[in-house]
Amino acid sequence: QVQLLESGGGLVQPGGSLRLSCVASGFTFNLYTMSWYRQALGKERELVASFTPTFGITNYADSAKGRFTISSDNAKNTVYLQMNFLKPEDTAVYYCNARRLYRADEYWGQGTQVTVSS
Repeated sequence: QVQLLESGGGLVQPGGSLRLSCVASGFTFNLYTMSWYRQALGKERELVASFTPTFGITNYADSAKGRFTISSDNAKNTVYLQMNFLKPEDTAVYYCNARRLYRADEYWGQGTQVTVSS
């Protein structure tokens, strides 16, 4: 089965760090764009960061630039989101997403909760 499984969320103080992981099974990263989205309570889901390994293209939301880093370990079929200098407004459920280039195929993980609070 095709699956995306997120982990690494939790409670952290403002200014702290977390690293989220997304393990993909049933497919490989070739010809896919891997992304992290987040959805805060009562708000729309928004794109945080994306990475297309085939072309080496990385993109970040303005709110994430300079603080977050998306990366991958292809041998483990895993994508990461390193989050530093976290702020209360980063509190949200973070979702892993895989989208195939040139086609409509798309997969979502179940999400992992990140809470930034003192």
